Amino acid sequence: MQLLRSLLFVPGNRANMLEKAVGLKPDAVVPDMEDSVPMAEKANAREMVASFLPTLAEAGHQIIPRVNSLSTGLMEDDLAAIVGPHIAGVSVGKVGSASEVRQIADTVGRREVATGIPFGSTSLVLWVETASAIVNAFSICKASKRVIAVAFGGEDLTNDMAIPRTESEEEIAHPRSVVAVAARAAGVLALETPYFNYKDDEGLRRNSTASRNLGFRGRFAIHPSQIEGINASYMPSDVEIEQARRVVAAFDEAEERGSAATSLDGMVIDVPVVERARKVLTAAQSTSNA
Repeated sequence: MQLLRSLLFVPGNRANMLEKAVGLKPDAVVPDMEDSVPMAEKANAREMVASFLPTLAEAGHQIIPRVNSLSTGLMEDDLAAIVGPHIAGVSVGKVGSASEVRQIADTVGRREVATGIPFGSTSLVLWVETASAIVNAFSICKASKRVIAVAFGGEDLTNDMAIPRTESEEEIAHPRSVVAVAARAAGVLALETPYFNYKDDEGLRRNSTASRNLGFRGRFAIHPSQIEGINASYMPSDVEIEQARRVVAAFDEAEERGSAATSLDGMVIDVPVVERARKVLTAAQSTSNA
């Protein structure tokens, strides 16, 4: 599975921002043709994103442009402009069902054939951000082998539900957990909704750490200043890594004595506990190699 802790949105109609993104270091750059672009600028954004893809790719970026949703009628033109050798995948907003995913995947496949790139090489990152999508979350995750991640969209979901978006986030607690569990069950990554107070670094870290504890593995950034905090939050801390090492060492020692359980610091260590610790160490290793 790809490392996708930080995915930086860049408005697709803003040449200066696309140029700045070349020198930044998120795990993925997401040139956006959807919500950050006004309707009158959609065609311009499509052309501008397509023209910047070679430059972004040459800089070594993993590029996952976000296209307009299937319901807008703009998606096919967006895909025709950007599917090719420079992108790793495509992000699609407001996906509501498995049948929509299959339709999107088929369209992407036709574009791969048309451009001569390997069939199946373009991944999908899908936005689960409506009531119907929450209900269908697992089937959306499993609808195509192209799906590598699903993103929870808190703003669009609360809009669809006609409920307020509050600082406590209690109104999105259940659907957020649904997305994380569905993604895990399907073997894809769960990505968190953006944190819009981009000047609140501490709030971002708290929110992201809580999100990781729910099972999310990364999130979208709306400002370059968020990249560092997001990357740090979606990887194990030094304290977690050291504790995981101690747990694994204690369990290995117990196994050598013929026991499947032991204790450390007054806490029982059995198979699920040590497996969790080993996952922490694997995650730490993957991020250190990034």
